[in-house]
Amino acid sequence: MYLLLCAATQFEIEATINFLNKHPEYKNKTDVLITGVGLTTATYQLTKKILTQRPRFILQAGICGSLDNYLSPGHLVVVEKESIGDLGVIEKEAFSSLFNLGLIPWNEDPWTNGRLCNNISVLQKTGLSIVDGVTINEITTNPQRILLYKEHLKANIETMEGAALHYVCLSEKIPFLQLRAVSNHVGERDKNKWALREAVANLNIELQKMLVKHFAV
Repeated sequence: MYLLLCAATQFEIEATINFLNKHPEYKNKTDVLITGVGLTTATYQLTKKILTQRPRFILQAGICGSLDNYLSPGHLVVVEKESIGDLGVIEKEAFSSLFNLGLIPWNEDPWTNGRLCNNISVLQKTGLSIVDGVTINEITTNPQRILLYKEHLKANIETMEGAALHYVCLSEKIPFLQLRAVSNHVGERDKNKWALREAVANLNIELQKMLVKHFAV
């Protein structure tokens, strides 16, 4: 079974790359793709890879920011629904998505009610917290934008590549999973208050467990 493991940066999955190098039984069935940071480059790199070598399953791993107090730094999650947080217009401090504006039908493939939804049964098998994400093209610091993502989009975490994975995989009908580890609360820009090392360590421990389990099936 050919698995594509992708991340925005090599730093996030370095430990798992080292693990694969030590275990040829997994490495020979796994390809690693570093997409780069952001929605545009992740979409392009994923699409390019699929067109040249179509995987049976795609696993995206990385850190994320938390929009909920109960998701503390170090917490592991898998993402069910994705939104693009800045796909629309802000007028008079109110946000209208392209769905609200009628420019994209709410249920036009691969969208479902304006969301990019993964198969819930796949997520439940992980035993991890299931959350909804918002993907943005800028790091959020504005309290009003944070409130928008939490209340309007009902997002629990923020990333810069999650929606790329969901959009491409749903469009291409490829099974996928987005695994994230919380490194910080959204809006906190003092990295001394982040749990970056803990998040990356937890991410790779879980990621390696998933790889072993995936190929044991």
